[in-house]
Amino acid sequence: MLNHLKILSAQDAVARVKSGDRIFIQGAAMTPVILIDALCDRYKELNDVEIIQIHTEGKAKYTEEPFAGSFSINTCFVAGNVRNAVNSNKGTYIPIFLSEIHNLFRRDILPLDVAFIQVSPPDKHGYCSLGVSVDITLPAIQKAKKVIAQINPNVPRTHGDGIIHSSQIDAAIEVNQPIFAISFTAPTEIEKQIGKHVAELIEDGATLQMGIGGIPNVVLNNLQNHKNLGIHTEMFSDGILPLVKSGVITGANKEIKTGKLVTCFAIGSPDLYDFIDDNPIVHFKEAAYTNDTAIIRQNPKVTAINSAIEIDLTGQVCADTIGKYQFSGVGGQMDFIRGAALSEGGKPIIAMPSITKNGISKIVPFLKEGAGVTTTRAHVHYIATEYGVVNLYGKNLKQRAKELISIAHPDHREQLERESHNQFR
Repeated sequence: MLNHLKILSAQDAVARVKSGDRIFIQGAAMTPVILIDALCDRYKELNDVEIIQIHTEGKAKYTEEPFAGSFSINTCFVAGNVRNAVNSNKGTYIPIFLSEIHNLFRRDILPLDVAFIQVSPPDKHGYCSLGVSVDITLPAIQKAKKVIAQINPNVPRTHGDGIIHSSQIDAAIEVNQPIFAISFTAPTEIEKQIGKHVAELIEDGATLQMGIGGIPNVVLNNLQNHKNLGIHTEMFSDGILPLVKSGVITGANKEIKTGKLVTCFAIGSPDLYDFIDDNPIVHFKEAAYTNDTAIIRQNPKVTAINSAIEIDLTGQVCADTIGKYQFSGVGGQMDFIRGAALSEGGKPIIAMPSITKNGISKIVPFLKEGAGVTTTRAHVHYIATEYGVVNLYGKNLKQRAKELISIAHPDHREQLERESHNQFR
């Protein structure tokens, strides 16, 4: 017994799951893999168990044979580990803004029977930290009938709202292993060029939202001479660390949580987790807060940097499907694109290479058949490729096509001009 915690073996802890249950699984770096593996070991005695999640790390065994016969996945975001399942008969996807997923739980649209989470050991007051993934985990544990936790001393204790009292945990196991960390590859030349273009749009005193990957990292690398930048985002990674240490990121100009780095989850290296652990300048909030447009817009010069799979000549952005194939999810792109557009001096930016790895243009006359529109043409402002930046706001359809063709890959501009002439003559 550890405070109020009932410590069990993994097998005994997951024995609380029954056939027909709906289980929420905490995600990103906090994915509770030991509990997941123990649950999958019970596949012969369970059936019709539904898994709901956003982005998890590691192997999603419940989507693979022989386990998939007992479990189905109903996910609010599609990561690589569940992509095949979602695009087959083993699972499905719920299109929904990250800012609104909490309503599925709090309004009992998707009542939760069990929540699987990973937390820090309780402090002297009996409180455990949800670590670096508060996002939709907070509403999930508030509504789930049973909460089953991995207690792990490697979980960073984070400031903000991501806490749960040990008395709220129905069963727990103890593990001692590093949480998920990721390594970063060097940016490509194209990513470097895009990152430079985007960095030139960022003003002193801006509040930043950006994701993870080559382009965001290059953008951040180009901001060393900026002043008083702030962070209000749905996630961040290692790229912000040099800017915090050098005093570029201070949050001094933010209206909401001045001086604080605000996020709902983080994923990166052990150095990132060391920085976050017990750091009062980092505030972890649920996604209903970080991604609320009404909150985002109150910060000055919100600069939101997101990506796309393809963009048509009218400015429609597809960022979550490849035709009918569900590649990722709606996520928080629209939350921040709209929040930035409404912020005083804000800049919503879509940044992407002009072509795919196979040389196919990502600026297209029409989106692929079955493609989802993640960000509408009425919401789009700045588009950046390695060939420059254009601003579509206030432009008519002919003007938009002309602007987008100017930043398309040169090999595809002639064809795009022909298509534009046919479409908008």
